Amino acid sequence: MKTIELIVRGVLKHKESILLVRQKGGTYTFLPGGHIEFGEPARIALAREIREELGLPVLVNELLGVVENRWGAGNDINHELSLIFTIDCGDLISKHTPESKEMHLEFLWHRLDDLKTANLKPLSLCKLLPDWLQRDMTSGWSSTFEDE
Repeated sequence: MKTIELIVRGVLKHKESILLVRQKGGTYTFLPGGHIEFGEPARIALAREIREELGLPVLVNELLGVVENRWGAGNDINHELSLIFTIDCGDLISKHTPESKEMHLEFLWHRLDDLKTANLKPLSLCKLLPDWLQRDMTSGWSSTFEDE
C-alpha cells in the first residue's frame, strides 16, 4: 500500500550557517528531523527526533513552511509532506560539529547562501530556506509535484 509520509524537520541557524545531516557515505543532505508518529503533535515529534539524533534538548519555534516532495521512478515512488520549523538547541554553534547519536547519520554545518553545493534535498529548500529565514517569503508552501 502506498502512503504519504508525514515528516517534521528543524532549521538550526548559527551566524550564516545551518545544520544539515546525511547518511554516512551519502551523497545528499537533508534537515534534521524525522517521522511524526500517529497521534503525536508535530512539535513534540521534532523535539523527540532531535533528542534521538543529537542527544540534546531542543526548543521548537515557528513553522516556516511545508514542502511536498515526490521522488523515485517507476513503481518505486515516494511521497512526503515535511513541516519545517525553526529550532534552538542550547549552545550548539557552527564552530562545533555535533556527534550523531545514531550510527548511520553524520551532521555538518553548511553556509545558508550555498545550499546547492551541499546537495540539499528536496532541492526547493535551497531557495526557500534563505527566503523564509529572511522573511521574504511569498508562500510557506512548495511542491515538487508542481515542478513537473
